Amino acid sequence: MPLDQPLLDRIRTHVERLAGDIGERNVFVPEALKRAAQYIEEEWTRFGYAVDRLDYDVSGLRCANLAVSRNGGGRTSEILLLGAHYDSGVGSPGANDNASGVAALLEVSRLFQAIDSALTVSFVAFVNEEPPFFMTGRQGSMVYAKAARRRGDDIRLMASLETIGCYSDKPGSQKYPPLFELFYPDRGNFLGIVADFRSRKAMRLLAKAFRAHSDFPLQTVSTFRAIPGVSWSDHQSFWRQGYRAVMVTDTAPYRYRHYHAPTDTPDKLSYPELAQVTLGLFDAFAALARAGVD
Repeated sequence: MPLDQPLLDRIRTHVERLAGDIGERNVFVPEALKRAAQYIEEEWTRFGYAVDRLDYDVSGLRCANLAVSRNGGGRTSEILLLGAHYDSGVGSPGANDNASGVAALLEVSRLFQAIDSALTVSFVAFVNEEPPFFMTGRQGSMVYAKAARRRGDDIRLMASLETIGCYSDKPGSQKYPPLFELFYPDRGNFLGIVADFRSRKAMRLLAKAFRAHSDFPLQTVSTFRAIPGVSWSDHQSFWRQGYRAVMVTDTAPYRYRHYHAPTDTPDKLSYPELAQVTLGLFDAFAALARAGVD
């Protein structure tokens, strides 16, 4: 696939702004967290979206999930939701975790402005994914998912974009939980889509759409939630509310040695591959937005 240089440059700019200029961003560095949210809001406004700030309090600090939508035509009550968390772990500037996911989220949403969709497509930047909020009621995605369930939102598929910026053709660059190495490659040059058993059908639809539009290597798995890493992002909040959800990932700590470290800086990412992945994801999600997810 030819390199899309303008897309690559935009992705690099997003990552450098979030993980370079702003750096560590979480409730323990509240001004940085606020600046990250402001950056995302400004980008979406520049793309022509009306941004919905979904505020809630954490120990007296006002935090916000940020959401925009591309309204559907014909099946507007059905929702395809793409999300990525914009906070970083304590002590980490969070280039791959998760400025890479936010950069892809922003660019996919920008590209969506040019297409017609049958489904409503929502893009959400979640706050407070990292510890100490992970898997608690104060995790941004849990706040959002609970509210969606109360509203009766018909979310057909939620996809969490999580650490998608590390790729390597070096043998042995990819690790796994026990036994997975028997079935998957030892080179970390692929994108992964991870699902629980209930989300398997939706995962296969997304994978099929991705492969139809991109030749970037893709691996998929639907498995038990308890396997280390399988539930480690915002998709698990939607699983817990009964929605089908997947994680789109480079497998994080099973490949990326700077995971949650001070060395997770913008220079560590593989930008040509990240740009290819982003474009492939746009095409795949656009196909699902047109055809539906049943």
